[in-house]
Amino acid sequence: MNAQNDIAMKSDEVLRVELEVFRREHRDLDEAIEALADRGTGDQLTLQRLKKKKLFLKDRIRQIEDRLYPDIIA
Repeated sequence: MNAQNDIAMKSDEVLRVELEVFRREHRDLDEAIEALADRGTGDQLTLQRLKKKKLFLKDRIRQIEDRLYPDIIA
């Protein structure tokens, strides 16, 4: 099952909860990436993985937002 089908099958209430969870996780990853980069304690592979996860979350957030708040031009 792909992400679009998964989103289409969920209720708006479930999607709103998931959206908040994904936004929080995205912020946490952003802070972790920044902290590792500032301290120089993270290796490049770890940073790449965190950034990839962050991009995945951003895409998932956008998909959910598009489902909950469609752009309808009247």
